[in-house]
Amino acid sequence: MLRRYPDAGEPLACEPLTKGLLNHGYRVSTTHGAYFLKHHLDKHHLGDATGDRATIVRQHRATQRLHSLGVPVAPPLTDTEGDTVTVIDGNCYALHPWVEGLHRGGAELTTAQSRRLGALLGAVHTGLEQVMGPGSGPPPRPGYGSPEPADTFELIDDLLAAARGLRPRDAFDELAVHRLVERRALLERHAHRKPPTPDGPATGWVHGDFHPLNLLYRGADPVAIVDWDRLGVQPRAEEAVRAAAIFFVRPAGELDLEKVRAYARAYRRAAGAGAAELAAAVHRVWWERLNDFWILRWRYRLHDRRADPQFPAVSALAVWWTREYEAVCEAFTG
Repeated sequence: MLRRYPDAGEPLACEPLTKGLLNHGYRVSTTHGAYFLKHHLDKHHLGDATGDRATIVRQHRATQRLHSLGVPVAPPLTDTEGDTVTVIDGNCYALHPWVEGLHRGGAELTTAQSRRLGALLGAVHTGLEQVMGPGSGPPPRPGYGSPEPADTFELIDDLLAAARGLRPRDAFDELAVHRLVERRALLERHAHRKPPTPDGPATGWVHGDFHPLNLLYRGADPVAIVDWDRLGVQPRAEEAVRAAAIFFVRPAGELDLEKVRAYARAYRRAAGAGAAELAAAVHRVWWERLNDFWILRWRYRLHDRRADPQFPAVSALAVWWTREYEAVCEAFTG
């Protein structure tokens, strides 16, 4: 790999990184410094290295153009052939500069820093609108629906059977059973609040996975937004709401509404998004959370427990958000 980047120096060490749930990342030390080597996994699993490469190249070009606009990103290095993606034995790799920085959750951010976070995401969305021209990606999705309660009830029954059938059950399994029963009752009570299908397609370019593990800070300043694998066309305000629900959730499952309010106001100002757009996004993301059990699907269907630590706060948030719906909506729109 490094032979394609002669200016990178001779390799000294290659250390796997443990952060993140998808892809493989390595810190590569050379005689000229440190680099981040990314092995793209998720799209390669589709079995189409050519299409995979084209998708990754589009992501790389987007970050290069955003970098030219002053958005804090870490575009990949270009090899001797002018390429940013290397395919070896059907696997796609990219070499990036190493960015020194720390991940910071919302609890570590001041209100002023929360405001800056919202402005940053707004700059990402307006920047993507500027650099991603027509025909630069997949066609807009047609009107996209919301989860159907009947499907969720079926999923709840399957997950309940899996959790109850384990021997022995641990504290996580007991919490899972409690939350599943609780969520079924909530859905029965609020099924009539399913959001309507939007009239038109989604048209906004978004990062697609904006959360604390994909943002590096140096001191108080964000220095790099990383992991653009899910770059795509989605409702932009929904990404803003989803991000806030990850950054600003407290361990007990409540949102820090003071920080949410500062973040949302800055986002609306930077993105030119109106209160009605945010209100609709709050409703759709709330409903999405009410019907979502991805962590339990990983645990009980895929036997993958890497996301288990997130479950207590995530599952409590859906309950709290339902109870405090009006206050949450006001924080995003006020």
